[in-house]
Parts: sequence; structure tokens; C-alpha cells
Amino acid sequence: MEDFGTPADDSAADDREVFDLCDHCGRVVAAADLLSALVPDSSALHPSDPELDGRRVLTACTVEHLAELVEHYRDRPFVLEEQWAGKVCRALAEQEDAVPLSLVARMSGLSVQQAAQGVEWHNARAREWQARYGDDAAADEDEDEP
Repeated sequence: MEDFGTPADDSAADDREVFDLCDHCGRVVAAADLLSALVPDSSALHPSDPELDGRRVLTACTVEHLAELVEHYRDRPFVLEEQWAGKVCRALAEQEDAVPLSLVARMSGLSVQQAAQGVEWHNARAREWQARYGDDAAADEDEDEP
């Protein structure tokens, strides 16, 4: 069983300070002192609300670090196919059997064409990875097996 909340009878819960990490340097920062910005990012998927996909919350310990993070994401292209690939992967995450593309599209809130382009984008990245690291990665896995 997982517990994600504070017990109802925990009277000290309101006195606890909340902390987070600076996305730039990793410094631990009290949530009250944290700076944040919302930036477009085609790789960002919201865990529960697909309407919030494509937006990333950045957190930083200083104005300078936040500015550097925002600049980094400003320079990163927003690739719709990347976002569609993520939506397809999220839709398929709990599927054990093969699913027709038309159902994948419905489950992910995409058109069939968008779902197909997302799958192709994902597969192209997988082929690139395989071409670059595949032989060495497969050899490493074989060495680890008993």
C-alpha cells in the first residue's frame, strides 16, 4: 500500500517546511524561496491531465538560474510529433496486448494520423539509439545475464 498524504491526526503537518530542488544546480531550496516558470516543452506530459501536456514547470534557486533554464527551453524546438509520441506511450502504458492504431488514437486523444506520426517519431528515435548504442548495449546486457 502506498501513502501519499499526511495522516489526518498529524497535528505537526502544518509546521513542516517543504523543499524542492533547483533544476539548474540541484541545490535544495525551501519551497517558499523557490522561483518558477512555465515553459513550452514537447517532451513534457502531465501525469493526470492531458490538457496540460507540452508545458514544463521549471524551478530555480536564483533569478540567474531561472533565466538560464528559460533560455535553454526557449532554444529547444517544440516538436509536435514528440508530444504525440508521448501521448501514445502514455495510452499504451497499461496495455498488455497489441492495440489497433485507431484505438490508440482514441485513447490518446489524437487523430489516427497524429498517432501514426507519433509512433513513427518514437520509432525513428529508437532506431537512432540502436544505431548509436545498440551493439554495445546488447553486449553489456548479455554479460550481465547468468
